[in-house]
Amino acid sequence: MKTIISCAITGAIHTPSLSPYLPVTPDEIAEQSIGAANAGAAIIHLHARDASDGKPTADPAVFAHFLPQINNNCDAILNISTGVALGMSLDERIGAVTKFQPELCSLNMGSINFNVSRAAKADIDWKHAWEKEFLSKSEDMVFRNTFTDIENIIKTVSEFGTKFEYECYDAGHLYNLAHFAVRGLIKPPFFIQFIFGVMGGIGADIESFNFMKQTADRLFGDNYIFSVLGAGKHQFAIAELSLKSGGHVRVGLEDNLYLEKGVLAKSNAEQVEKVKQMAINLGREIASPDEVREMLGLKGKDKTKIT
Repeated sequence: MKTIISCAITGAIHTPSLSPYLPVTPDEIAEQSIGAANAGAAIIHLHARDASDGKPTADPAVFAHFLPQINNNCDAILNISTGVALGMSLDERIGAVTKFQPELCSLNMGSINFNVSRAAKADIDWKHAWEKEFLSKSEDMVFRNTFTDIENIIKTVSEFGTKFEYECYDAGHLYNLAHFAVRGLIKPPFFIQFIFGVMGGIGADIESFNFMKQTADRLFGDNYIFSVLGAGKHQFAIAELSLKSGGHVRVGLEDNLYLEKGVLAKSNAEQVEKVKQMAINLGREIASPDEVREMLGLKGKDKTKIT
């Protein structure tokens, strides 16, 4: 199987002061998305930000400023987040997906203590008043996705043919996914993103990777495709484990701001190029967007409402 490279362009955790290369404005998000697609990313995972200060936003009107730019200038599969940002309501989080009905959207498979407060301790000059407080407050926040929340997202989104990237931060999330599969609310193939190294989720080490893979094998057999993301410094080490095990990879400035220790990535495309070369060196071929559409059974970009 060819390798799927996903790229998460900006996210909702890293703040502008942590890297001058983090895309914030619609034009920056569009430019970096197209660059990542041209570098080899078949899937572009997207959040939105307020152009004035980089604060995460769920406003579909902001997504409307960059989604068509990306869609019209590359063939990548656009994957809109339903996580969006800590503290947002469910209606806010699914607003852009409901409006634009993309081929793919992310779905966190459970609630999690998502703690990124360590970033608030960075010895830097903060550009915006909201940043340090936003990061610090994550120590006392829960990203909520109850079984009812998940079921509501599945039922709402499935009506217009959008499929899911199932984000699993721990083994319990795999069991949650299996619950919805047994009930027949979701159908294979399941595209599962194993997430390692977020404080509040499973660790980023080979034992954790093997445990997640073995658990998914037991629960889903041949009915799933897995990708991995390693948070922060774990990004490329976890990617290599996945590639060696026949899996797929996600990179991007949402997950990690660096290209190597002490060296900030100047673009999302740089990270895509690095992981693509890693895959090629391991004898893996890179999947095109159309090949990924076939692998995941997606509806095609012409059936979205991104215009």
